Amino acid sequence: MAQLLVEYPHRVCHPTEFAPLARGADGVLRYGNLNPALTELLDVQVHAFSGREAVVEIGGPRLTYRQLWHSASRIAGGLQEHGIGYGDRVAVHMPVGVRWVQAFLGALLSGAVPVLVHDGLPEDVASRVISDSCADFVLGGRVGELPDAAAFIDDGASLGELALLCYTSGAVAQGDSAGPKGVELTNENLLSAVRSMAGALDLPTDGLRNLVLLPLAHASGCVDQLLPTFAVGGTVVLTPDPALIAETIVSERIDMVSATPRIFAGLLPELAGLRAEGVSQVCSAGHRTEVAATGPGTAEVVSDALREVFPLARQWSVWGATETSGIGLALADRRETPAPDLLGFPFGGTELALWGPRASAGLGELLCRGPNVARRYWNDPQTTESRFTGSWFHTGNQVEIDADGLVHRAE
Repeated sequence: MAQLLVEYPHRVCHPTEFAPLARGADGVLRYGNLNPALTELLDVQVHAFSGREAVVEIGGPRLTYRQLWHSASRIAGGLQEHGIGYGDRVAVHMPVGVRWVQAFLGALLSGAVPVLVHDGLPEDVASRVISDSCADFVLGGRVGELPDAAAFIDDGASLGELALLCYTSGAVAQGDSAGPKGVELTNENLLSAVRSMAGALDLPTDGLRNLVLLPLAHASGCVDQLLPTFAVGGTVVLTPDPALIAETIVSERIDMVSATPRIFAGLLPELAGLRAEGVSQVCSAGHRTEVAATGPGTAEVVSDALREVFPLARQWSVWGATETSGIGLALADRRETPAPDLLGFPFGGTELALWGPRASAGLGELLCRGPNVARRYWNDPQTTESRFTGSWFHTGNQVEIDADGLVHRAE
């Protein structure tokens, strides 16, 4: 049977989508008033909120925006002294904590492209990622000094330039060769994702305190939580020890908690008996596809349990892929139990299409395009050709789109 591409026109799916979007010559919706580069957006916020706490590591350092920016710029200067400059790749391979954030920002400020390497990867896989990225320098290890020299900030980037190299978690869909794939995310991709998340979740600018339990080496943690929190002058709180999470929620006056459904499920025993009425938002990344392997009804059980712990919080689920900067679909808080196969609605300029012989009937492979969607894989034209049709990214997920535009996972 013939393969059909059926597009679903963009529409505003949530009232917080207030930012202007205009369709470019390539057909993709884009934000019209973005900063030229991620570093410029961050620089503006640093000066606006210099005395606020930017990042807190429980049991470790606490840095204001001024302190974080100064230390990152000195790391950038140290990288410059090692010959690192515009367009070079700098791998960030270290445990989550303040040092990770300093290293990531230091790589950005040096003009290099950070390469995110999850600290939990097997050594051989991490080595393959670092080798595949052609990393010119590795910021890694649990201890030891980071590069340090006179402060330096490279501010010459533009929207279309590569800003981040983020690797997929493993085997890709549609029968491509196994192993992580490097996804090229531009400044426009990152800034668009930041704008979309801040708008969809209506993040406040009066001092949000976000407990980020997602891996910072993934798009969901770095692009969709760390950077949007910084964009609104909030505080990112990191807790390397899971046993301290319940205590941290209270002592750090947490407003928002973000994790995957599987992480939340594992934390429920630690959170039992806690009633954190100060938490106003709970954000779950990965949504139902991430917990499918844990058994039917798991997402519903976790959601109900989280309502007991965070009775006043809105619950959001965000679905996406590394290739879409970690975003694409969202499911807003519903007090009634949603259908277990429901993924959500598109937001932030994301447009959908279906691909396959039954696409005209609303069933097929989900395709996405938008300002947050990458254009290609790193140094891999074959996989790029197989996963991209023009500006459309093939997710590999079989879905059904109903009459209201809601996306459901198809069995």
